[in-house]
Amino acid sequence: MDIILLLVGFLLVCLGIVGSFLPILPGPLTSWFGLLTISFTEAIPKDWTFLGITLGIALIVFLLDYIIPIVGTKKFGGSKAGMIGTSIGLIVGLIAPIPGGIIIGPFVGAFIGEMLHQSDSSKALKAAFGSFLGFLTGTFMKFIVSIIFFGLFIGKVWEYRGPLFTF
Repeated sequence: MDIILLLVGFLLVCLGIVGSFLPILPGPLTSWFGLLTISFTEAIPKDWTFLGITLGIALIVFLLDYIIPIVGTKKFGGSKAGMIGTSIGLIVGLIAPIPGGIIIGPFVGAFIGEMLHQSDSSKALKAAFGSFLGFLTGTFMKFIVSIIFFGLFIGKVWEYRGPLFTF
């Protein structure tokens, strides 16, 4: 049973890395479920502090992934209309069956929001660029956290390799 849990956990942390780039999967949260899965093996003792801290980090990153594009829009001179447009664009980008919708959505949403607020297309474009940078920042952050969770997974497996792999 431990080997099955180990394989499922490994798949989850790998899916978490992929999920850093795909909007369908919440990367760090998926990786965290991989860490949780191996804690149910008989060989690896449950460390609730470790699991709680890593869950907290995964949840913070999950939330920041939705907040950072909005902050990026504001930082580049966007208005409240641009931030609302970014949020709406992100939701539409997640739902729409358009390839790259999660990238295009916040950018277009911020641009439309700014154009509705003011007719200066150069300012609107600058705010949309801020939204795009926010998206890239969020993606990079999710990737780094997922890689760290992968390393923590490998470290736990290595630490308890004797009990895990003795038959």
